[in-house]
Amino acid sequence: MDTQVWDALVVSMKNAYAAGLGEGTVPRPVIMPLVRGELVGLIWVRPIKAGEDALTGIAQLSNIAAAAGADEVVLAWETHDVATVCELPVVGPAPCLNMVHATTDGHILHQFPYTERPAAHSLDGRASVEPQWLPALEPQPGGELVPPVRAAVDFSFTPLELDHPSPFGVTVVLMEEDGFSVRLTEAFAP
Repeated sequence: MDTQVWDALVVSMKNAYAAGLGEGTVPRPVIMPLVRGELVGLIWVRPIKAGEDALTGIAQLSNIAAAAGADEVVLAWETHDVATVCELPVVGPAPCLNMVHATTDGHILHQFPYTERPAAHSLDGRASVEPQWLPALEPQPGGELVPPVRAAVDFSFTPLELDHPSPFGVTVVLMEEDGFSVRLTEAFAP
């Protein structure tokens, strides 16, 4: 992946976290598939229930990557949020924005820890926080991934067996119907 593309994805995710935390939420896990260095889009996990549904929902992020024939994927998630909703132990720094860059040859885990600093009250009177970014940890080739993220990485490179004239298009439609938030780039928009 081009360094400029990677840097843009990191900035985009940090901005999403600042906006989300300012509204009192952590952004849901998101996958960003790439085909020959070109971003397909951003796909956020559907609303999920704690436990098995969360594990499944995060793993299903791989569907669009697989349908697009992605050769690279980036997944982003927050340590504590995913551990809580998946009913898993917290592994690694928390709070922390995690981003994994994966290809068929392996993956590199990047971690961007932060502290939550109180921000001004929002218009509706709720207290909000903003991330105070700490120094990024050293990138970890082959770093440990939580099970649903590991599954999403693995399945992203497993071709989908769909008997349909437009496997990518039908996958996008089905995922949107299931509640996933799909934002495709112009090059991949139907």
